[in-house]
Amino acid sequence: MSKAEVFRALHHGRLPSDPLVLPGPWDAASARVFAEAGFAALATPSAGVAASLGYRDGETPADEMFAAVARIVRAVDVPVSADVEDGYGLAPKELVERLLEVGAVGCNLEDSADGVLKEPREHAEWLAEVRAAAGDGLFVNARVDTYLRGVTDPDRTIERAALYVAAGADCVYPIRAPAKVLPLLRSGIRGPLNVLADLDGEGPAPTALGELGATRITFGPLLQRKAQSALREIAAGLR
Repeated sequence: MSKAEVFRALHHGRLPSDPLVLPGPWDAASARVFAEAGFAALATPSAGVAASLGYRDGETPADEMFAAVARIVRAVDVPVSADVEDGYGLAPKELVERLLEVGAVGCNLEDSADGVLKEPREHAEWLAEVRAAAGDGLFVNARVDTYLRGVTDPDRTIERAALYVAAGADCVYPIRAPAKVLPLLRSGIRGPLNVLADLDGEGPAPTALGELGATRITFGPLLQRKAQSALREIAAGLR
């Protein structure tokens, strides 16, 4: 079984109380920490990687993002999915080639750019081209940015999700969807559902999110920010 096949299999046949938890490494060292802790797979956060490279979220040059993913992949034996934002303007074939070249088994792809939602049918056509180029070699996680961009009608999220699943997306990620709407989204979305967890104790724990409908749990840049905060406290102590 290839790593991509292992990664895809991790998303299926899960109990609601046992969602797939994917920590987000921002460099090789953090990836090793998560792998050594026993996590079956990892998913890089673009914002966390950007911070580690000295960039603001959304400003990392494509070459540097792919190089960072390559270092993370080389550091661990478990499958690694890569957040590559909105694809950096690359044609689907080139995007897939670059992901496979660095060893990623999957990717996050956003449906907004510069703070604006993309036209969903056009984005679905682009995702279909990514799927055609990747075959079964990549697990495509289609991020739906409706809630992120202030569109709070669940039906709009479900409509976009349906288009993306029909285009070949393996998973849908309605980022920042409130926990209270997850059962509704779950009932209207086919296939695995990615949900962003909260690490500050204000939202449901991963197990509770699974029971609300999440198939897999990711953390965005929150783990990197927690680590940075801890380092800041250590630095203050050294002073």
